[in-house]
Amino acid sequence: MLTNLNHDEKKRLAAIKLLKADEHDRDEILAKMTRLTGQTLGIATCFISILDDERQYLKAASGLPAPVQQTRREEAFCLHVVEANDILVCPDMRLDSRFDDHPFVQPPHDFRFYAGAPLRSRDGVIIGTLCLIDVKPHILSDGQVATFRVMAGLISAFLEAWHNIGYVDAVTLLPNRQRLINDLRLMQAPGTVSRYRLMLVDCIDMPFAYEIARSLGMTVVEDMLRDMATLLRLKLEWHDVLYTVATGRYALIMDEANPIHSATLKERLVGLSAHISTRINIDLHISAGFVSFSPGELEPSEILRRAVSALHDAISRKKRVMAYDAASDAGKKQDFRLLNDFYTYLHGKPGLYLVFQPKVGLQDGRVTGLEALIRWRHPELGNIAPDRFIPLLAKTTLMAALTDWVIDAALGQIEIWSGKGIQLPVSVNVSVSDLSRPGFADSLAEKTRAHGLLPGLLGIECLETERVLESADALHGLEMLKLRGFTISLDDFGTGYSNISYLRKMPMDIIKLDRSIIKTLTTDKASQTIVSHVISMLKALDYTVLAEGVEDEATFASLRELGCDEVQGYYHSQPLTAEHLETWLENYRTTNI
Repeated sequence: MLTNLNHDEKKRLAAIKLLKADEHDRDEILAKMTRLTGQTLGIATCFISILDDERQYLKAASGLPAPVQQTRREEAFCLHVVEANDILVCPDMRLDSRFDDHPFVQPPHDFRFYAGAPLRSRDGVIIGTLCLIDVKPHILSDGQVATFRVMAGLISAFLEAWHNIGYVDAVTLLPNRQRLINDLRLMQAPGTVSRYRLMLVDCIDMPFAYEIARSLGMTVVEDMLRDMATLLRLKLEWHDVLYTVATGRYALIMDEANPIHSATLKERLVGLSAHISTRINIDLHISAGFVSFSPGELEPSEILRRAVSALHDAISRKKRVMAYDAASDAGKKQDFRLLNDFYTYLHGKPGLYLVFQPKVGLQDGRVTGLEALIRWRHPELGNIAPDRFIPLLAKTTLMAALTDWVIDAALGQIEIWSGKGIQLPVSVNVSVSDLSRPGFADSLAEKTRAHGLLPGLLGIECLETERVLESADALHGLEMLKLRGFTISLDDFGTGYSNISYLRKMPMDIIKLDRSIIKTLTTDKASQTIVSHVISMLKALDYTVLAEGVEDEATFASLRELGCDEVQGYYHSQPLTAEHLETWLENYRTTNI
């Protein structure tokens, strides 16, 4: 805000720097105001003068005989306005001894009339001058001087409003992100060789802030955000401009020749807290990220983007402070490239395909079904693992499109196999967002009928158990699938949210034991006890129990002894393409049955 400039020289110089810089929208409005001023008062030329320590900058000039953008400070008529601290009107400068030797009063300019009115900040500091000049002498009436003063006041008010709306955060009253970008741009002066750091600091977990607002109101959160800015200044001893770039997120431009040492910064970021009431504080889990740069080598928006990348690395890795990491940033960029590329593959570009992993019955050794798994072969990046691209898709609308693609491909393959006499159910994985889709079960039933298949040949493997339980729509979606005859499996039992009580809330047929509780079955007595009791309990509840990740004969034999129904894993086969799966089935039946 254009306030407290008389108490803060850095703020005053920053305001001058901002005003003298080109700003198209602002300057276009100012030009209309200077033109109106000149026309109203009958003076040919009107402009706004901004002074720094060395130069005068002419803004929004109307009626100048030749475009002049700046002059030396000592040539500025408005120096006398600053000295007088009030409106100055000089009817004829040739008759005023102050301008006897002024170059603009002499040929070829021959200016005779000058009037200047100070443009003030809210606290009275002169930040510029509204100027009138002409090559002819003029005498302004008292009414015209009053009008001139009013126009200067209107322009001052406009400049403050423009600055507040465009460059000040409404809550913290600190310079905002737009101001930061603009200041970074202003640093790009030719010949600048210094290096700087842009530091971003994240102070608050936003979901928690919203919970505070929900309970105590937004005023409490806003007061807390203002306190955070003050706290950072005091704790970190920052004396330069502090910016608010997002809610609870602050920025500082530091000279790299004298930065806050990383080790010291880490220590200072520990143990900070903010008030939410007179009796309650909340701990601030602060993270910071920074990027080094030289003015002009990068666009301001790119400097900020890299600082954001460093900050998010610090947050995700639970570090106090992290520098920009080009390799990590490149990985995130590639993630978004993958997202963009994947769209084209979902819409017909070759590269997506299914593989199928057999499920084998433990008691009779027969193949009981298959799990369909998505694979992606990228022409440049090669085979991309599902655990790389599926988490990216899960945050977008592409996830639903992927599920539909897998279902369509699986149903098409089941139909082909049915024509060859291969009658094996194939299961596909679905997420909570799929289950929550209106009409998902009806759509699946219709697709199954269109392929001439019974619902029992397509199984549904349910992921994200905890999120399903939290979603009434997802639970309803499961019930609708069950009613239409689809077999439903609960994936990854034994990891994450494995509270036994939820089993009765979900209409399941098959429970899949996660590989994490199977891998030590033959080497760890505690694992044997746990798996034994889990299988017994699930069997008593009438579930089919399938163990994933079975990779050796000893584990296979132990599971059979414990009463497990089915297994899936590399002991029998890795996931295979449809063609190789047919060959495997033929060989397996020949050698095992």
